Amino acid sequence: MDVGKYDLNDTAIMQFDPQEREMALTTNDLQVYYGDNHAFYDGSLQFERYKITALIGASGSGKSTFLRSLNRMNDGIARVSGNVWYRGLDINSSKINVYEMRKHIGMVFQRPNPFSKSIWENITFAVKENGVKDKHKLAEIVETSLKSAALWDEVKDHLNSSAVALSGGQQQRLCIARAIAMQPDILLMDEPASALDPISTLKIEETMMELKKHYTIIIVTHNMQQASRVSDYTAFFHLGHVIEYDKTKNIFTFPQKKATEDYVSGNFG
Repeated sequence: MDVGKYDLNDTAIMQFDPQEREMALTTNDLQVYYGDNHAFYDGSLQFERYKITALIGASGSGKSTFLRSLNRMNDGIARVSGNVWYRGLDINSSKINVYEMRKHIGMVFQRPNPFSKSIWENITFAVKENGVKDKHKLAEIVETSLKSAALWDEVKDHLNSSAVALSGGQQQRLCIARAIAMQPDILLMDEPASALDPISTLKIEETMMELKKHYTIIIVTHNMQQASRVSDYTAFFHLGHVIEYDKTKNIFTFPQKKATEDYVSGNFG
């Protein structure tokens, strides 16, 4: 790839006016290092509440590295500097209880990872660990979470069956339901549909569109059509830099940077 034709220092980061939009999460000068490798540079982004933001870019561009830094999933793996502001707190602070923070900033991974337990236990395991023991309350959480993930009608008569017997798409929606059972504010999704067939992918996208009524969603995706369909904002990553961040319709129709234009048009690399 001829990277010299793109100016990585002249980025076009969209500046949100906090007076006009409520921000769910803000990063300031976020840097990520794997040993001596500087994997991600100067990430200063703002994520609007109750919107879907897509992170796009080629493999190795820093999307997942950035996403995993938003709820400290890089702890013990990488060195992260800079700030991630959530409700006035910097979650990168050593004083932050990471496990408590992840109740508010949940994550769904690329491949479905249900527990080898029943559907019911997948949803209630973390909830019970956090002190909810009342059976009626647990039943309400299970039903609400599965309905929110558009899975209730498919599994309501099989809640005691093994979660690993579900299809791949159902397992991923179960993982979404498991995440939202903790009632987070923000959902991070790392290519949640990349291992799924088109029909299952559509269900995941429909689920996301419903979820954004109550949650802020930040999603990594390699699927340009998916980003254009479901997201309100899009950030384009290249070689560890955020090249451009804007409303999705602008990124896909009027990009300001040559690198962005090349990538969304398929002329990249």
